[in-house]
Amino acid sequence: MRRLIYFAVALTVVGGGYWLATGVIPESRQTQRVRISATAVAERQAPRPWYVTQSPPPVLITAPDEPVFPDPADEPTAQPLRAYEEALPREVYETPAKSPPAAKPAAALLLTPAPAAPLLTPAPAAPGELPPWRRYALPPPPLDGRPMIALVIDDLGIDKKRSARAIALKGPLTLSFLAYASDIKRQTAAARAAGHELLLHISMEPTSKYVDPGPHVLKTALSAAELRRRLEWGFSRFDAFVGINNHMGSKFTAYPAGMQVVMEELRRRGLLFLDSRTSRASVGAEIARRMGVPYAERNIFLDHVNDAAVVESRLAETERLAQRKGYAVAISHPRDSTFKALVPWLRGIEAKGFRLVPLSAVVRGVTASG
Repeated sequence: MRRLIYFAVALTVVGGGYWLATGVIPESRQTQRVRISATAVAERQAPRPWYVTQSPPPVLITAPDEPVFPDPADEPTAQPLRAYEEALPREVYETPAKSPPAAKPAAALLLTPAPAAPLLTPAPAAPGELPPWRRYALPPPPLDGRPMIALVIDDLGIDKKRSARAIALKGPLTLSFLAYASDIKRQTAAARAAGHELLLHISMEPTSKYVDPGPHVLKTALSAAELRRRLEWGFSRFDAFVGINNHMGSKFTAYPAGMQVVMEELRRRGLLFLDSRTSRASVGAEIARRMGVPYAERNIFLDHVNDAAVVESRLAETERLAQRKGYAVAISHPRDSTFKALVPWLRGIEAKGFRLVPLSAVVRGVTASG
């Protein structure tokens, strides 16, 4: 009996020493039950990952705050610049005084024949109220027979530093902000306060698969209902804009069915359309004319080459075209080389006998003659 007692004491001493050495203290069965129960409750209450709780999972889209046209100085490495835009056409496009006869009948050009509409259809508003493209237009300066030049700077809003530089330029300019830019209401309000006219820059499908037009892009594969939903999202991003122009869109602007949906929404809302003409196959202006949507077309891209000397030469071409046709619409982008050329040009353009005007002033003349 005494041996059994000694054995039990020895076992207790050895076990206690092991527990003290390892830090492992045995739990009572009651303690174990409490711990297991608490763990189970915590697991039941823990939030599940979003991709498990939502069906179908939401599409997560991010837009980087980077220059839409990165400048070489911003790139510390020799890596190729990230492409945000398609290759810009280099031609000088002269808008005909009157649109030429269509190569195809209207029924073939449009998805469905558009109902007859007055030339300028007002947006839903109180009787006698101007449509938004007139309501938010800047008052055109007195022309005195001078040729008009409308300068549009688009792709704004993402690169906030260069967007602020565009806003600070001498106007009146027409500034077009990407719908998916962040802090867009503050930026556009600052542009309006600086005396510039606003456009909404709507992303449209490019032909190239190697460029990213951004979120909520209008694509040829989408239904009319989805196109309208995406347009509605864009229209809700900020206010006081006179209309839209296309961001990229060499594929979509050549798609009559999709462009008809766009024009239906613009006509219903009383907005204008500027065809950026990223493709010679664009049907945007022709469908706008047929459907009674106020419109204009881009004549010259100023900065298809990122070089101030090239921009200066394109500005000279813009002047020659305006002198010959009575007006010109030039599009540029927030690039350092562009600003370098624009600042002195804007300072002296009036002294050369031209009038810098908002886009709406040109649209009035084009729409009346079209």
